[in-house]
Amino acid sequence: MGMPLRQSIRLGMFLAKQKLLRKEKYAILVELEPLFACNLKCGGCGKIQQPAHLLKQRMPVQQAVGAVEESGAPMVSIAGGEPLMHPQIHEITRILLERNKIVFLCTNALLLPKHIHKFKPHPNFTWMVHIDGLEDKHDASVRKEGGFQQAVEAIRLAQSKGFKVMTNTTFFNTDSPQDVIDVLDYLNDEVKVDNMQISPGYAYEKAPDQESFLGVQQSRELFKKAFAEGRRKKWRLNHSPVFLDFIEGKRDLECTPWGIPSYSLLGWQRPCYLLDDGYAKTWRELIEETDWDKFGRGKDPRCANCMAHCGYEPTAVIATTGSLKETIRAAVSV
Repeated sequence: MGMPLRQSIRLGMFLAKQKLLRKEKYAILVELEPLFACNLKCGGCGKIQQPAHLLKQRMPVQQAVGAVEESGAPMVSIAGGEPLMHPQIHEITRILLERNKIVFLCTNALLLPKHIHKFKPHPNFTWMVHIDGLEDKHDASVRKEGGFQQAVEAIRLAQSKGFKVMTNTTFFNTDSPQDVIDVLDYLNDEVKVDNMQISPGYAYEKAPDQESFLGVQQSRELFKKAFAEGRRKKWRLNHSPVFLDFIEGKRDLECTPWGIPSYSLLGWQRPCYLLDDGYAKTWRELIEETDWDKFGRGKDPRCANCMAHCGYEPTAVIATTGSLKETIRAAVSV
């Protein structure tokens, strides 16, 4: 199964408009980071390696909303750090929803029970809960015993209150195909989340654990085996069929780094969420003054092993809407 119908329709309309306007570079989704602070120390993330003065900062509401509006993106993923540590995160979310944005609020869910009363269910709002495997693997990844059980309990709480819930799972070279199958079966069939998002772990340079990231061939072998026997069609994965083809090695894609840009306390990150080549103050500056031809596999050695969702899903979505065959395939999978 593919992306939710509401999301697919919204994306299709947005992409059709960009084509009519003859725009070459545009944001499909903004990764908004209104803080870097977090209540966990995950091995695959380096956000809390930021200087102490930055970890204390919280992005003002209007700055956060203004950045998303400036980009023109129809969707926003609010991440961090841990967004629920931001005292006005519910206000940022509310205003973005009022402005007709599709909002995913990414969280490790430890603080969700404490703050859920500040939010209301909305057709365009989804909790995106970080789940990196079943109990032992997740707790080891986030470096917190009991983290998995707390996250699952928070998911069930949100579901009981009428919220949509998705999960986001990153896989590493310590994961086997059976590990992928086990966690996705559990989330799909037992927890019954609305959708699941997956990504091969990319060697984020500030991450404490640099030994567990996947190479391209490792990623393809992992997902090809995990997707076998019709499992891919069974799982409610929040991805286009083209992206799933890509990560299991059925086709290759070029990166579209501007498709899911990152905006944080430091500004618009060049060239993407995973590389740090400086920051632009405005969306226009990011688009017009970044040498986009320098990045991607075969161009920048840092990109050699990247198959991350933030770079390749925009390419897949654009490829889908540009092909009648792929459009029909995506529609059938919804």
